[in-house]
Amino acid sequence: MGGVNIKQELPINEKIRFKEVQVIDENGQKLGIMTSNQALDMAYDKKLDLVLVAPNGNPPVCKIMNYGKHKFEQAKKEKEAKKKQKVTEIKEIRVTPNTEEHDFNFKVKNARKFLEDGCKVKITVRFRGRELNYAKAGENLLHKFSDALADVSNLDKKAVLEGKNMFIILSKK
Repeated sequence: MGGVNIKQELPINEKIRFKEVQVIDENGQKLGIMTSNQALDMAYDKKLDLVLVAPNGNPPVCKIMNYGKHKFEQAKKEKEAKKKQKVTEIKEIRVTPNTEEHDFNFKVKNARKFLEDGCKVKITVRFRGRELNYAKAGENLLHKFSDALADVSNLDKKAVLEGKNMFIILSKK
């Protein structure tokens, strides 16, 4: 799932185009206002980079730091944050209003397995032809599903008819 990192790069060293800048050293101490060239010389003496951290300040704020190390730390933090994210998957189970008892029990068993794995389950009743006239039968089937799975699930979304489909969404308790 590698995506493009859109994060804006900070201007460093010669790419800083301001006459005067507020300078902060690598320990976080304010060194005061000086010209960009003076700040750059100071950074080079310490074998570090001059990084523009607040371009909108008056004057703009630059920090003396190891920029490569800084970028590495940021990437590490983003990776950690990404690891901690929880992505819930929605599994769909399709039935018709006149689904037989054996098929119903089989689909309930599958839905139970999906819920125990931490996924949400969308149960869809598809109406074909004149079956749409008997929408109540589909609604009853969805209620039967939610009752059969009541011990392991909560009803997230009640029965909704959209076009020729009626569905509910269940999530793990």
